[in-house]
Amino acid sequence: MAALKPITAPDIRDAKRLVVKIGSALLVDRKTGLKQGWLSALAMDVAEAKVRGTAVVLVSSGSIALGRKVLGLGDGILTLEQSQACAAVGQIRLARAYEEVLAPHGITTAQILVTLEDTEDRRRYLNSRATMETLLGLGVVPIVNENDTVATDEIRFGDNDRLAAQIAVTAGADQLILLSDVDGFYSANPKEDPTAQRFDLVETITPQIEAMAGDPISGFSKGGMKTKLLAAKTAVAGGCAMAIMEGSVLRPLSALANGAARTWFVAQSDPQAARKRWINAMKPRGELRLDAGAVAALRAGKSLLPAGVTVVTGSFGRGDPVAILSPAGDTLGKGLVRYTAVEAKAIAGHRSGEIEAILGYQGRAALIHRDDMVI
Repeated sequence: MAALKPITAPDIRDAKRLVVKIGSALLVDRKTGLKQGWLSALAMDVAEAKVRGTAVVLVSSGSIALGRKVLGLGDGILTLEQSQACAAVGQIRLARAYEEVLAPHGITTAQILVTLEDTEDRRRYLNSRATMETLLGLGVVPIVNENDTVATDEIRFGDNDRLAAQIAVTAGADQLILLSDVDGFYSANPKEDPTAQRFDLVETITPQIEAMAGDPISGFSKGGMKTKLLAAKTAVAGGCAMAIMEGSVLRPLSALANGAARTWFVAQSDPQAARKRWINAMKPRGELRLDAGAVAALRAGKSLLPAGVTVVTGSFGRGDPVAILSPAGDTLGKGLVRYTAVEAKAIAGHRSGEIEAILGYQGRAALIHRDDMVI
């Protein structure tokens, strides 16, 4: 019997799609505001990753911290309305700061603001995924933040660690880096227990590992190790490895590549395989029967176009799972549909160029994109 291959830590230089989470304390100084030097150094890391062919997404805190500095609010607890006002002032400054440091490297940036509802609602999730995919395909670096100007306590992520993990899964990233105020995951809070030991590699998040998580230890951060573990569970379930490292050093991504202290949580599969399993586990809300040409196209790795659909049954909304059937009615697979049942029936059998004339608006060309399908 062949020996099992030992699990090794990922290498950031091998990442195909990388999500980096930046906390407020790394980006904003309470007294002086934006840490321009640190951000410029991070931009060099991003540019280097892009040269390697890595697509990069930045999940950045800092809008509220920047806004409260501009508005002259103190260090006390902000009301929800004050936080929203600070975010409104700070978001435009945060986006501009990233644009200014990345533009000299020839990198175009985009701002994406999301709430928890955007990932829980399948229609919004598909829209977010499509937007992200298009931006990354065009070489853009999206700057993602929670939409604190409209979010309330009921719909907030509550911390950008969880947000970063959700974005990593949405974007199909294979690596997620949490730039934090600690250099990894410890057996106990290292600021309270000098005997605490750092884990270099976590293969499985066991109940024992979860019991080691402590509470927040940063003045700015809302999330402690508990939220980082929640983020890790989300990421690795989506096929994305995750690292926690201390991020205040200049060029932290280069430091990680060169052996800086960190903890890696390893994924047991790749993002595409994990996504396929997720889709395959869903209960279909309807059925799409195809013609022979469409079946051949799907088996060749193509998306499902309306022209190849002969019969639509069931009641489903955008983003819902549907079964994909052969001309004889045999189940070929499942997919997340981009149109409602009513819309799908209207455009079935028609070319994508006819969608606007039929529905009255310009829809997406594919009824089910190949990335949202299991055959």
